[in-house]
Amino acid sequence: MTEQLRKKINQSIKLLQSTCRDKDDVELAYSGGKDSDVILQLAKEAGIKFTARYKNTTIDPAGTLKHCKDNGVEILQPPMSFFDIIKISGYPNRYHRICCGRLKEYPTDSNTVIIGIRAEESRKRKERYKEPTACRVYTKTKKVQQIFPILYWTAEDVADFIEDRGIKCHPHYYDEDGVFHPERRLGCEGCPLMSQKNRVQFFKDNPRWLKAWIRAGHHYYKTKSMDEYEMMVGMLFYRSIRELSEIQNGLFGKMDCKALLEKKFNVKF
Repeated sequence: MTEQLRKKINQSIKLLQSTCRDKDDVELAYSGGKDSDVILQLAKEAGIKFTARYKNTTIDPAGTLKHCKDNGVEILQPPMSFFDIIKISGYPNRYHRICCGRLKEYPTDSNTVIIGIRAEESRKRKERYKEPTACRVYTKTKKVQQIFPILYWTAEDVADFIEDRGIKCHPHYYDEDGVFHPERRLGCEGCPLMSQKNRVQFFKDNPRWLKAWIRAGHHYYKTKSMDEYEMMVGMLFYRSIRELSEIQNGLFGKMDCKALLEKKFNVKF
């Protein structure tokens, strides 16, 4: 372990101690990912009182619930599943993130929350999070102090800390030979924030998930006189539904989106 990382660890622990001291309602937002495992370990080393909670999205990778239970994490069940949300609101996308607010970003009864956000993860996060603490306002009466103990940690810092502390991460991070791959990311299955290439590949590898999306989408789009197959094709292969509609009304006429999906993903609806 480098001296620089040791300093970061000490800074993170001091941050947790100074912001969470003498509080009885501290929540540690646990996702099951490697960054969550790091902040869980840091909170333990800081000696603060906290409750680690995982908000079940109902579409996280297999093994997530077990990993949470193995780490003593409280599991919160949502009022409705991801597919129930599709039934009443349609397919989510990166501009219509209806699932995040209902499944992951809602407040609990805690007024202080520890979160494993790192600025290095994306340009947007680097621009948004400038300080290791922030106040998030949900309503006029609900404000939450957010603590980001590893905001300035790099991916290498995370991997080195996990190795040094002997932390066992989610099975997703290990290959068939048991080799740890910190570059892998843990997230919702088929998440709209995945790249188009990775998302298409996910549904190719997991056609049952595609069928589940289509089944749920049928409930919503039939009430709008829209086609769930066309909406899925537009979402997976085009920049927007509007772009697909322009093609559908173009020189070559309307394509059979259901047949296209069945052929592309080797699935039968």
